[in-house]
Amino acid sequence: MQEIPAWKEVSLEGWKELLIGEMLLLSFLSRAFQTYPDEEWLQSLAADNVFSEIPLEGAHPDVGFGLLMLQDWSDRNKNGISNEQVDQLKEDYIRMFIGLDEILAPPWESVYFNKGRMVFQEQTLRVRKWYRRFGLETKKLHKEPDDHIGLEMSFLSYLSGAALQSLEENQQKKFEQLLDDQKQFLSQHLLNWGPYWCSLVKINARTDFYQGLAVLTNGILKTLADYYKVETIEEQRC
Repeated sequence: MQEIPAWKEVSLEGWKELLIGEMLLLSFLSRAFQTYPDEEWLQSLAADNVFSEIPLEGAHPDVGFGLLMLQDWSDRNKNGISNEQVDQLKEDYIRMFIGLDEILAPPWESVYFNKGRMVFQEQTLRVRKWYRRFGLETKKLHKEPDDHIGLEMSFLSYLSGAALQSLEENQQKKFEQLLDDQKQFLSQHLLNWGPYWCSLVKINARTDFYQGLAVLTNGILKTLADYYKVETIEEQRC
């Protein structure tokens, strides 16, 4: 993969394309990981051919691989998703993100930073402060941890949308500040645990749909790390 220049060296048009792709993909993934599989939504994904293009220029290879996996899933189900397949997706979702005896891929950041693997810890409160800084609050405040992977992705999608708006309105200082906000949030939170979480989903998923989502998510995180010049945990250990 070619080196992507520092963010100040990327053209404004290049940032516009990145921010649109980032906003759309993260919004989709946020829903996919927060929401219990819904037959109507799944059918719309398969029927509308939404995985046919890569909306990120210079993306990490996993973005393309993940989309290919999801496009293959889409092609096989475009004429209708069977009840059996819907049940398999629901079972996969429960096994990995809700758990029976064990949650195989806990979707909360704080779990990965304390020995007791508890939620509502320091990371949760730090993420909540980020949300409140922008006047945002989770719908299930104090009931669902603010550091859920889907909520963090939704927040990053919000920041990319705000940056895109400031770019279109020619508010350069605000645009640059929002880019820096994304870099800081990625550095402090999502890139500290997201890639590892993706590996857990990929290993434990029994359906190609969730395996594809895991590969796609990892690719997006690595792409954003390149654009915003943020080292991932793996790179810091080298």
